[in-house]
Amino acid sequence: MTSHDTADAPATDALLDLAVAGLGGGRREGQHRMAVAVDDAVEAGRHLLVQAGTGTGKSLAYLVPAVRHAVVDGRRVVVSTATLALQRQVVARDLPLVAETVGPRLPRPPRVALLKGWHNYLCRHKITGGYPAEGATLFDLPPDPGPGEGAAAEQHPAPPAPDGGRGTPGEDGARLADHVRRLHSWADETETGDRDDLVPGVPDRAWRQVSVTALECLGNRCPLLAECFPERARATAREADVVVTNHAMLGIAASGNTGVLPEHDVVVVDEAHELAERVTASATVDLSLTVVEHAARLARRHAGTETSALDAASQRLGSVLATAPAERFGAGLPDELRAAVAGVRDAARELLTRLKPTADRSAQDAGAAEAGQKMAQSAVLQLFEVAERMAAEDTSDDVLWCSRPGENSPWGGDGVTRLHAAPLAVAGLIRTHLLGESTGVFTSATLALGGTFDPVARSLGLAASGGSDETPDWQGLDVGSPFDYPRQGILYVARHLPAPGREPTTDAQLTEIAELITAAGGRTLGLFSSRRAAQAAAEAMRERLDVPVLCQGDDQLPTLVRAFADDPATCLFGTLSLWQGVDVPGPSCQLVLIDRIPFPRPDDPVKAARARAVEQSGGNGFMQVSATHAALLLAQGAGRLVRTDADRGVVAVLDPRLATARYGTFLTRSLPDFWPTTDSALVRAALRRLDT
Repeated sequence: MTSHDTADAPATDALLDLAVAGLGGGRREGQHRMAVAVDDAVEAGRHLLVQAGTGTGKSLAYLVPAVRHAVVDGRRVVVSTATLALQRQVVARDLPLVAETVGPRLPRPPRVALLKGWHNYLCRHKITGGYPAEGATLFDLPPDPGPGEGAAAEQHPAPPAPDGGRGTPGEDGARLADHVRRLHSWADETETGDRDDLVPGVPDRAWRQVSVTALECLGNRCPLLAECFPERARATAREADVVVTNHAMLGIAASGNTGVLPEHDVVVVDEAHELAERVTASATVDLSLTVVEHAARLARRHAGTETSALDAASQRLGSVLATAPAERFGAGLPDELRAAVAGVRDAARELLTRLKPTADRSAQDAGAAEAGQKMAQSAVLQLFEVAERMAAEDTSDDVLWCSRPGENSPWGGDGVTRLHAAPLAVAGLIRTHLLGESTGVFTSATLALGGTFDPVARSLGLAASGGSDETPDWQGLDVGSPFDYPRQGILYVARHLPAPGREPTTDAQLTEIAELITAAGGRTLGLFSSRRAAQAAAEAMRERLDVPVLCQGDDQLPTLVRAFADDPATCLFGTLSLWQGVDVPGPSCQLVLIDRIPFPRPDDPVKAARARAVEQSGGNGFMQVSATHAALLLAQGAGRLVRTDADRGVVAVLDPRLATARYGTFLTRSLPDFWPTTDSALVRAALRRLDT
């Protein structure tokens, strides 16, 4: 990229005024403070954490200086978001606005690109028959490609079944065929091949029929390379000034695969409070009997290779997994389990040496044969790498655990016993692979937890952790919010209620919920710590109240949110997706209920291992892990209330520990500065006044 004299462009402050005027807005001091801070950080090569409350206009505050530096100084900028909604806003609205208003004042117009994981793009070679038909059964289906390759199901909602429920196997197969036929038609129309451009979406199972992972791609040997959607996206990104991507891609890069992103000097991370968890998810792997059998099946079917050694290793692994305890393995895998995993590793390694293209294929079959070979190699290579990681002599950098089907946990319940490996810490990965040669700008409405940036800075590898004094140069800045939180909202803590126990809800809590909803006239977003609690509360309110009560799981989440927003009398109850993903300004959301402080589950193996590691290094594991996790979610949940300067309402926390426990101060200091009270009568009166 070519640099120009900085004098060729106006200052960032003036350029931001142009962009805001183009949007029809007025000057916001917090937005200007942030833009100037981003400009200074990039110029000085100093990492920046900037907290910008809802309504600040933070996307323009980082895009204007980012575009200016990229064009004027020849410094490519990568911008990452956690959600498709914000990514669409940046790509479809904000960047075009900046290009239109700021571009004419720069030496040349900015070049912009959008970049996603390989599996997010349609494969032209596969859709024209270049890959062998998978003929997938339930047991043939590969595991989800994972963050960065696949896309979260909730972000690609497919049309529901006609009856709203689950169909028979025959009906499911017919619907799958319909989805695939629709994808073939769409392939002739799309200019990007980007799954996110397909509305409505299709199920993952259908998308797998028309896409490949990066490992399965034929690369330069593909006859349709010139028409390849992911290659085209990457070529555009290599020439762009600003590349917009997602946290899943950053997670892949942080795991050591830095080539997934073009060379860049600056990385801007919006919704940065989610980055550490996304990197953890990208670096987490699992191993099961199903995965081993799938790899062996592909090797036999598409490479004509015998797999007796891997089959035997698979049987041994299955036998050992059948009796393996569902627990975290703090000292590495038990001997018998480790030996079984090592057997899979060795068999997979030997099989890889024999997965070579055969010479006795006809020319007609050669293309599909090579593609099938690639599919088999990809599956066996991934299997080998996972088994090698789990069976290593030293697994102290990983958290290893086993999950069993039927358990009430995030990892059980799909009918498969699995081994899992997740990184014990990701701060080093982020510091080394994302920030090693780049300046990082991290922004969110919730970065200062307990009144300090240190917890989030530690998670990003910026602040000292584990006794290390080697930390990059960074600055934390809170530019505030344009909202008057003490006048617009009340923080009510139900101090008189008993502390939550093991049961999903209590009679006292349900009575409190009913009284608050009645006072509010509906208008309630209920944020619960578990699906069981949300469902129990929804069922109880439907029996007690006359207002509509929706619950996550009743329909697709976007449909539920629209129904909630359209009818102020409606209540919507749910779990994590609602804590961070709902933006409903106006009278439909005047009461945000939080059932309990959202500490991580006591049996969460990764959080438990990280807390123990903090304690072993002399820190407070509860505060650094559990309380920090809860503070972040509380801040996100409470932030659902005030979305504009006209919004008014109450955040009601039905957990007395927020007012009575020693850590309560840390948690409340993480929340917007609402007017605090424990007086339930006062709160009900305030809600009734809002409803008139």
